This record gives sequence, structure tokens and C-alpha cells, in this order.
Amino acid sequence: EVQLVESGGGLVQAGGSLRLSCAASGFTFDDYAIGWFRQAPGKEREGVSCISSSDGSTYYADSVKGRFTISSDNAKNTVYLQMNSLKPEDTAVYYCAATGSWPEVDYWGQGTQVTVSS
Repeated sequence: EVQLVESGGGLVQAGGSLRLSCAASGFTFDDYAIGWFRQAPGKEREGVSCISSSDGSTYYADSVKGRFTISSDNAKNTVYLQMNSLKPEDTAVYYCAATGSWPEVDYWGQGTQVTVSS
């Protein structure tokens, strides 16, 4: 059974930090890139960041460049999203996703809420 389990969301003040984790199982981790999407109320889902499990190449949306860092621990089949200098506009449900061709998603996680207060 494919599983992508997110953790690390929560409530933080503007300027603060959070680290999201995505633990993957049930598929060959190295065959996929793992990414993060987010969706705020009333807005379309946005691709935030992605990392290739095979070569470590990364992608960041312009809205998070310089503030978010994605990393991967292939031994643990886990991807992390370090979010610094958080802004109220970062408030959203963050979803982990496994993709064979970004931004097309093969598997989704259940989502974790991130709320940034002003």
C-alpha cells in the first residue's frame, strides 16, 4: 500500500519556522521525485517545491525561493521541507506528493495544516 504521511504542520507567528516531513512507503522511492503542494482556502493548489530522489535536483516556486529548503533522506524514504521567514500568505494545507514527472502527481499524502499568524 502506497503511503505518504506528512507531519510537522501547526500554528506559527509570522517570521517563524516550521519543518514538514513526508515519510514514504509502498513504492520505490528512488523512482520518483517527492514534492510539496499547498492549497489555501479559495485558491488553486500550488506546486511549492520538489526534489528528485535519484539526483537531488530541486525546484522551488518563486513565492518560496530563499525561504524554503527541501531535502531528502533516502535511507529513511523521507523528504523534509524547512520553511523559514514564514508569512501569513504561506497559510495553507500542505500536501506531500510523489511524482514521476513534476508537476503531475502519482500519489498524494493526506495533507497537513500550516497557519501563519500576523
